[in-house]
Amino acid sequence: MKKKSIKSKAIVIMSLLLLTTGCTKTLTDNEKKPVKNETTGQTLTENIICRPTNKKTEELYKKNKVKIEKLPECDKFKITSGKYEGLWTSFFVKPLAFFLLVLGRFIGNYGISVILISLIIRLIAFPITRKTAMQSELIKKAQPELNRLQKKYANKQDQESMIKQNQEMMAVYQKYKINPLSGCLFSFIQLPIFIAFFEAVQRTPVIFEDKFLGLQLGTTPAIGITTGTFYSYAIIMIIIAITTFFSFKMNSTGNMEDPSMKMMPIMMSVMIVITAIFMPTGLGIYWVTSNLFTIVQNILVKRSKDLNGKA
Repeated sequence: MKKKSIKSKAIVIMSLLLLTTGCTKTLTDNEKKPVKNETTGQTLTENIICRPTNKKTEELYKKNKVKIEKLPECDKFKITSGKYEGLWTSFFVKPLAFFLLVLGRFIGNYGISVILISLIIRLIAFPITRKTAMQSELIKKAQPELNRLQKKYANKQDQESMIKQNQEMMAVYQKYKINPLSGCLFSFIQLPIFIAFFEAVQRTPVIFEDKFLGLQLGTTPAIGITTGTFYSYAIIMIIIAITTFFSFKMNSTGNMEDPSMKMMPIMMSVMIVITAIFMPTGLGIYWVTSNLFTIVQNILVKRSKDLNGKA
């Protein structure tokens, strides 16, 4: 009960935090049309947190009456730069942008910075994600027994049978040391991390103007494919699709004999890919990094002594 209470409080806190989220605003002209960078095709963000480094981009902001002279230079940006913009921006977006900027300057590329910060976040969250991966594997081991229970009570809808089914399911969970709620926490945490990366990339000019392996970090694949760099953006989309599929498949805990459950990783991957087409490429790089970490982590967990009961 205590664990459920802690998780419930965490969910409530994260929900309240997301409700206070500041959002990325699209820069529009006098006719309320989105302002785009003519070179990259990228739609510009109005509420950037530091000054653009590209002269053409700077001119676009000035032309559309954005007071960029009040903003700090990206090289001099600090967590405390600018006014207080609420819990979300001040305590999540700005710190993340700051660390991306510091690491990017040190390395010389903000795409690599996105990858390294993504890995650092996943390493910090490793105790939680490892537990989630272990629970996923334990559920797979218990699945034959759970399937037998499902068949046993398939045609019994009376209250007594349902109570017995729940009791027998709980016995199976206890036998394999499965906590059905333990896999929910990181899935919930992933959403604000995803949004924070989106805003950090979109609101930081020096990041969204940078390139990584020919990919403009702030440009969406949908736009990038149409601006003469088809292959680079097509490849990143293929990588997103493959890593997402295997990540979902390895974390799947349902009855894989069920055709609908077999289709679930494919359906989820298609949804993510469609979303990624219209997201900044920098966010796609974060997603691929996170997927690869999940895949490697699940392989290691599957081979672990703890899971095989040898420890």
